[in-house]
Amino acid sequence: MRGLASAIYNTAVAVWVGGLLAIGFIAAPVLFAQLADRAIAGNIAGAMFGVMAWVGLVCGGYLILVVVIAKGWRAIKSGVFWILLAMLALTVAGHFGVQPILAQLKADAMPRQVMESALRDRFTTWHGVSSALYLVQSLLGIALAILQERGKAR
Repeated sequence: MRGLASAIYNTAVAVWVGGLLAIGFIAAPVLFAQLADRAIAGNIAGAMFGVMAWVGLVCGGYLILVVVIAKGWRAIKSGVFWILLAMLALTVAGHFGVQPILAQLKADAMPRQVMESALRDRFTTWHGVSSALYLVQSLLGIALAILQERGKAR
């Protein structure tokens, strides 16, 4: 059973971190580069980021649980534990904190697109906050993957 738990742990790290990097740094930029309508590109990218948030919540919860079960109270002395906790907190903040604000700004701008409305500056600011959270989360994910490779995770 230990081998299966380890395989699931490794897969969860790969899915979460790989998904963050693939969506945030490959798929979303390609959408904006290829689609003439930036609102459509933004809506598709937003949907992908939403899916990644749920992936992060599931994977992050599982990974923290495995670390705590494996290390007990010593988990709080583990860098991996704190990386996972920070990544999970950033996921929660982005998905349940910032994204609803962006959605409300879009709704308030209707019938116009938010970038063509008086709410453009507020939307740009909150979008920047969201991007910064995502970047930090991605960098933490890379650190997690490096620790994983060195066998320091779990």
